[in-house]
Order: sequence, then C-alpha cells, then structure tokens
Amino acid sequence: MHVAFNAWFWDQPYTGSGQYLRQLVPALLREDSSLKLSLIVPERIRSPEGIPAGVDVIPARVPFGGQVGKVLFEQRSFPAAAGGIKADIAHVPYWAAPLSSPVRLIVTIHDVIPLSMPVYQGGVGARLYFSLVTASAKGVAHILTDSEFSRREIVTRIGVPAEYVTAVPLATTPDCHPRIGAERDPAIRQKYNLPDEYVLYMGGFDVRKNLRALLAAYTYVGPSTGGDYPLILAGKEPAQWGTARFPDLRAEIAQLGIEEYVRWIGPVDEADKPGVYRMANAAVFPSRYEGFGLGPLEAMACGTPTVAAEASSIPEVVGDGAYLVDPDDSRALGGAIIATLIQPDLRESLRNLGLARATHFSWQRTARETLAVYRQVMARKASD
Repeated sequence: MHVAFNAWFWDQPYTGSGQYLRQLVPALLREDSSLKLSLIVPERIRSPEGIPAGVDVIPARVPFGGQVGKVLFEQRSFPAAAGGIKADIAHVPYWAAPLSSPVRLIVTIHDVIPLSMPVYQGGVGARLYFSLVTASAKGVAHILTDSEFSRREIVTRIGVPAEYVTAVPLATTPDCHPRIGAERDPAIRQKYNLPDEYVLYMGGFDVRKNLRALLAAYTYVGPSTGGDYPLILAGKEPAQWGTARFPDLRAEIAQLGIEEYVRWIGPVDEADKPGVYRMANAAVFPSRYEGFGLGPLEAMACGTPTVAAEASSIPEVVGDGAYLVDPDDSRALGGAIIATLIQPDLRESLRNLGLARATHFSWQRTARETLAVYRQVMARKASD
C-alpha cells in the first residue's frame, strides 16, 4: 500500500498538524514495514529535516506565496503529485482536502471549531476557505478525527454519514513523563522564573479556553492559599486583547484584584513543556471546547494532578484521571483547585489515576487504528 501525505506542515513541528504528521509517519512504519510512504512537500521546504528512513520526499510547485499558495497546493499541487506517483491513498492530515483527486482521499479533521463557534471563522476570506474545505470533506473516502465528541460534531455539522468518520485518538510525545528529562527541571525553573509552588495553565487565550472562569476561580484560590500557589499563565499572548475572540484577560485580572496571584511567563519551548508540567502542583484546563484535549493528557502523563472542564471531548480523554468540573461554575473550579492543593490523598490519587489513564494513549495505537482505516478504504475500493 502506497500512502501519500500532504506535508505542508512538515517544517512546522510545533503546530498541531505538524506534530501529528511527524509522529504518525514513523509510527505507521513501525506498525507495518511494508508500507510505502511519500511526503509531498511544498517547494519552500528545500531540505526537510527529520524524514524517517525509507520515506520518499516529493517536492511540489507552489506558484504563489501566502494563503493563495497554500490553497493552490492543497487543491491542485498535492492531488496532482499523489496521482503522479500512483499512490493508493492520499492522506491530508488537517482539514483541507482537495475538491477532486485522482487518488482516494482520507482527511484528518481534528475539530470543527469554526462551524461550532462562528467567532473563529474570521473575515470574508477565512469564511470562504472554510466553505471550501467543508464542501471538500463531503467527497473524501473517509474522515479521521481525534475523539468521539469530534466525530459526532463532524457528522452533525458537515453532514457526512457516520460510517465514513472514525475517531482515532492522539497521544503525547515520549518526553511527557514523570521522570524522563527531569534532570533539566531546575534549569527550566530558572529559565522561566518559576516559583517553588504553582498552579499551571498552559495553552491559548482565546475565548473557548474559558480563562475568565479560571481567573474568577482564583478570587477564591488566591486568598484561601495566602498566595502560596500563584497561577502561572503560559502561552503566547494575542497581538490584540479585547476582541470577540480574545477577551482582555489582563484587564480582567486587574478588575478582579488578583494581580498578586497571577504570573505570565509567555510561550514555553516545546522541549521545556514536560518540565513546566512536572514541577506544577496542579494543572488546570477550563476549556469549553476541545477536539481532543491534548493539554490535560500531557499534564497527566507528566504526573501532574489535573483539574479540567467537564465539556466537549475532555471527559472521554481524561476518564477518571482528572478532577472534572462544570466549566460555568467558577466557584466549583476554585474549590477543585484548592482541594487538590491542600489534600495530599486527593493529589496523590489524581497523580496515580492520571498516569494510569495516560498509558491508554500511544502513537502506536494511533498508527494501528489509522492503518485499519487505510485497509478499510482499500477494501472498499477493491469492491467498487
């Protein structure tokens, strides 16, 4: 079986789509060494790094730069190249399948946030793009997604038959571990000026992440703990606060009077994330909408007691490994954080349950279940 991948994001390994592709490709080869895999890359990636042995790299011309070039690569260059190398399957690892292709198409749609929350559609150009990729998704041979929640969302909001959508969960990288790499933790603490004790939020600051609820929760946590456990906010801040997509969290902190309990540390390098998780007394994820919820899984895999919202895909990912609360109840969220900090038995239980839950997810499982879908599509092709 010959599978060609749209590798537009290969040189962006710290994006979700880039990380997914870089983890999936070698895992597929470990699962079935007879597979022939090709990466179709835009010509701007002149010397792609990290290519697994035996994987072919096929450059494809992109006549324009920017978003126009990206769309042309997705719609014309990629399917033409996949047909040119006579691939059996063309796999697009993010929501951007071409409208037509000479090769059977599989697309991975990690979430449908722009359809569920229109604030994420942006301007006219972005809305047109989402109309294009939504239409293209209806014509593919199969859709992969990250969770049963996202599977239901895709079936409902895109309108494809349920039998053509399969949930295949993601996984953490091997360095998300309670001990691997821990010798670097003191240097990481110094690099980000982390206190000895802290509660961690690591992620984005857009409206679906529900950070206003977490800040409101800290009006209970901060005074109750005497400021001994500051809230660390880790992530890249938006270019502009105070929009529909990015509520002004800095103004919210000042309005709530919790400046002394909150610290911003900016973006965290990918290699440092496990250490920042490991050293936290608790990690909190109040998000209202996640296609999978990789952050809580990473925290649990690092052995960090985790508090998360009982919303979207998060419960199916964390299982009994996290303390789940109503995302609309800031008082309950504050209580969960306080209980986790001051009750050693609860903290140790969450740590152990989280570590156990994290073992259910691996890239080898992702590869095995993805390969099963490839074979299903090939069997369907043979019977057509």
